Amino acid sequence: MERKIIITGDGSKTIQLVGLNEHYHSVHGALQEAEHVFIKHGLLHAIDHFSTKNQPISILEIGFGSGLNALATLVASEKHSVSIAYVGVEAYPVSKEEVLELDYATLFQEARYQDLNNQIHLVPWGTFQKISPHFSLLKQQKMFKDITDTNTHHLIYFDAFGPRVQPDLWTESVFKIMFDALMPSGVLVTYSAKGSVRRAMQAVGFTVEKLPGPPGKREMLRATKQTATPRL
Repeated sequence: MERKIIITGDGSKTIQLVGLNEHYHSVHGALQEAEHVFIKHGLLHAIDHFSTKNQPISILEIGFGSGLNALATLVASEKHSVSIAYVGVEAYPVSKEEVLELDYATLFQEARYQDLNNQIHLVPWGTFQKISPHFSLLKQQKMFKDITDTNTHHLIYFDAFGPRVQPDLWTESVFKIMFDALMPSGVLVTYSAKGSVRRAMQAVGFTVEKLPGPPGKREMLRATKQTATPRL
């Protein structure tokens, strides 16, 4: 399938899958989407609810993709002095050439982020490594259905390709895997606000709230794991 790098509405870049007319990030602004959905309504929410001096916040990213969400989280971990244990799951990693062309480190002003971004992509798959004083990373190359984590993560970034092109990734069976992977009271955030997505989340036990969406989207979803037994 043809892939090309395009410039989004905020000047940051993303990858377009030409045949599907699908993109790794919002065409209205790749960085704006990452900051709004995953940092503002995901990480900052988790910091308020889970942050302690003795335990890092554990994040599972569904769709590691270009690494933009990971880099934005690393930057936020330094800004807020909070430790992050980050697990990124991706079935089809982007190429080194695409990483270079996306050039995400330049979005964050400080030159040292170039080296940190390089480290994010050079970390071998399957090994947990410390990237910065507050940020450790494990990249896993596998299908989402093969995730077996149980009561492990405080926060999930659900950044899979959209329901229009990959509806099988937005089903009750997948969200049951996500529910199981979260600790009690853990949260999942995603850019999608589609009704079928919300209902699939609710069916496995999530309490779901609609939040204002990033530029180009009216709403997004944040789902919280309840301690009561989920409905199956």
